[in-house]
Amino acid sequence: MPSPSNVRLVAVAATASILIFGTLYSVVNNTYLDTSNPLITALPHHLHETDYFASKKNPLNVYFTKKLWGWTTATFLVHFLTSPNTARAPVRVAQYILATSIWLAFTGWFFGPPVFDRLTASTGGECILHLPSGASISVPTDYCYTGTPVSPATHPALFPASLLLPDGEWVARPRLRRGHDVSGHMFLLTLSTLFLVDQLRWSFAKLPGSRSWTAGHRYAVAFAGVVTCVSLFALYTTSVYFHTPFEKFTGYVLGLAAFGATQLPLYLTSSDVPVGQPVRTPAPSKSPAS
Repeated sequence: MPSPSNVRLVAVAATASILIFGTLYSVVNNTYLDTSNPLITALPHHLHETDYFASKKNPLNVYFTKKLWGWTTATFLVHFLTSPNTARAPVRVAQYILATSIWLAFTGWFFGPPVFDRLTASTGGECILHLPSGASISVPTDYCYTGTPVSPATHPALFPASLLLPDGEWVARPRLRRGHDVSGHMFLLTLSTLFLVDQLRWSFAKLPGSRSWTAGHRYAVAFAGVVTCVSLFALYTTSVYFHTPFEKFTGYVLGLAAFGATQLPLYLTSSDVPVGQPVRTPAPSKSPAS
């Protein structure tokens, strides 16, 4: 069994192994979907009828992976607030704030479009609007950056007169396609898993003044373990069914780099948890011989 001091390395090895195995399986068995290809990305996964987790509508994807930072935040807060007083170090809060800022910068907003959108656009990505007929048209990139809903009624200039449009009103949001579509799920699953494992080290540290776990903290540690295990399984299903191998690899590397950035507060403040180092009490002083 690995010592707590090496648990971060074990977590990195576990996530890397799952990624490599799942990706190799997807290549050999042709199970992955090229989500950046505008001709197929709007269609159901070609294995959605036979492989449960190939469907984007499966509960794991809808209620867990797509809301992963919410799960991560809840897990961190419960774990931190139930920790012994000596383990409620401010550096842990700084780590969480930094990790959340990185997540927002990559997926939500970074002085405008998020980093992932900028990467896709800079590598040849196009803003594509999928029509109900299955056809697609290219629209200005700004519509993808802002997530603006588009329809013939609201933006008639975007639709060629010769284009056959369905009857009735419909609205759709254009998406960036082509280019290099970094796997956002792989990025977030990697960051979340490593971050939570790193936080769990504080529970197994022998800190001065710490006592045995309260009932609440035992439940918090168990909850963190469950969320981490589900994240590892979601990482596996992503490796098998979605994105090209290179897109998954770059998502993993960026997630690993983001986790590395969360270690900066520990090194800057020299506040790393003394995992595996037993608390030593000073020996009673001996009175000098009379």
